[in-house]
Amino acid sequence: MHKVIAIDGPSGSGKSTMAKKLAQSLGLLYIDTGAMYRALAYILDKNNIPCEESPLLGDFLAGLNIKYGENDSQLIVINGEDLTHTIREHKVSALASEFSQLPQVRSFLLDFQRKLGLFEICVMEGRDIGTVVFPDAFCKIFVTASPEVRAKRRLDQLKEKSNTSSDLTYDQVLKDVIERDRLDTNRLVSPLKVAEGATYMDTSDMEEDEVLMKLIETSRLKGQEVGLSI
Repeated sequence: MHKVIAIDGPSGSGKSTMAKKLAQSLGLLYIDTGAMYRALAYILDKNNIPCEESPLLGDFLAGLNIKYGENDSQLIVINGEDLTHTIREHKVSALASEFSQLPQVRSFLLDFQRKLGLFEICVMEGRDIGTVVFPDAFCKIFVTASPEVRAKRRLDQLKEKSNTSSDLTYDQVLKDVIERDRLDTNRLVSPLKVAEGATYMDTSDMEEDEVLMKLIETSRLKGQEVGLSI
């Protein structure tokens, strides 16, 4: 058993926001794996690495220096470049969806994520945390919402965090959300699905405070079952 609260779910489900709030509420380490995929995809694209399995990709990954969560202002830094804000741009999400299909990329980040989860109780969120990265996590939760709700949340987030999103429309974002779902659920490596034994949570009609309280309740209950006090 790993001391991990694994939160999975599709794009725009609000899992990143809620996972971070859960970690803050419980005083635990928060790990955003989606940020890792977005940052890595950005760097690969920036360096003109083709989106395909190859020795070139393997060599490039082996030479990367990734630092995650070393302070509050810098979430992720690769080869000295702070990508904390860059990865929130809309185009980076599409790049992440493409590069995350590659087994070499997933294997590289899988090793990195497992090392982060070895030492203390943490909240880790992504799309395959409870199914692949930590299938023996003591607490597994699948957070989702309807595509329409997720598109609205995603658009609001983009408008708040990125100056490049002003021309995006709801219909564009909804189309992207649906396409991202299709890619994530149908990929050959680590497809998005509900982990065995996971608590399923549809947040379409829930307020943030409601979701947070349910996450806290579930995490503490699962912790008690295995003798962890959180």
